[in-house]
Amino acid sequence: MVDVAAACGVSVDTLRKIETGRIPTPALFTVAAVAATLDLSLDDLVLACQFSKPAKRNSGLIA
Repeated sequence: MVDVAAACGVSVDTLRKIETGRIPTPALFTVAAVAATLDLSLDDLVLACQFSKPAKRNSGLIA
């Protein structure tokens, strides 16, 4: 992860937050940089994300 973060110009912490869903909507330039570093097209990345969406978090609010 350290190598990928360095290669795409983001911090390891930011990359971890994206990976774990703590940054649910990362900036497009960040996503593009990560995709390029991993030799993926944005289309490939979008397709992969459609099949691995994280579970919705429970907000604890009662409806």
